[in-house]
Amino acid sequence: MKQQMGMGVLKVGAALAIVLLFVIIHLIAPEFLPELFALLASGDIPATVEYIRSFGEGAIVFAFLLTLFTNALGFPPAVIFSTANVILFGIVPGIILSCVAETVGVTIAFVLMRFYFREAAEKAIAKSPFLTKVDQYSGSKGFIIMLIGRMVPYLPSAVMNAVGALSSIRFRDYVLASLVGKFPSTGIEAIIGHDLIMQQEDNTRLIIVVICAGILIYGAIRYEKRMMRTEVIVQDTEKKE
Repeated sequence: MKQQMGMGVLKVGAALAIVLLFVIIHLIAPEFLPELFALLASGDIPATVEYIRSFGEGAIVFAFLLTLFTNALGFPPAVIFSTANVILFGIVPGIILSCVAETVGVTIAFVLMRFYFREAAEKAIAKSPFLTKVDQYSGSKGFIIMLIGRMVPYLPSAVMNAVGALSSIRFRDYVLASLVGKFPSTGIEAIIGHDLIMQQEDNTRLIIVVICAGILIYGAIRYEKRMMRTEVIVQDTEKKE
């Protein structure tokens, strides 16, 4: 009982600390948060590029923090910021910056969601044999599941954040799978966005990347289905034995 009360106090304290952080930011720069949230809500990539550029020498740091924040929040789509980053800093530097910032952001989301909701998820899982099997599967195959999910372009980051936090995947596996998996998906999204906005005269690269995206999505879906079928066969075999 005391442990539950202590955890409850800790959760409330953590929530208040987050609120306090936003209050401090607002007091220091009253215009910043309204401008930022208006930008996030608009989803306007050219406007995002100009906004980041307005920070001058600190643009790359702000771009990193903005990409981190939106991935921790799960809104808006990360493609907006990965595209803005490659337009501003170049294809390779922009992709690297985006992948690292996105990984830090989804890791923060994982920690917060698991801290607040994993206990409730465990209670719900314990009541369902099916959910128990799914949870056990996510623990043993968590790295592969997360890696495949992160590799799929345009899959909402918030979905994978929630799947990871509410499952029994290990923290290390979640972070590593997110980092590795984000390079192909972020690269594809950023290059497609860059070439569409910059209206490249030669569309060869865009066509190749779109084809790669289709192959990656199809391959991920096929591999996941195969993994699930294999797991079912193994479970059936264990039951017979």
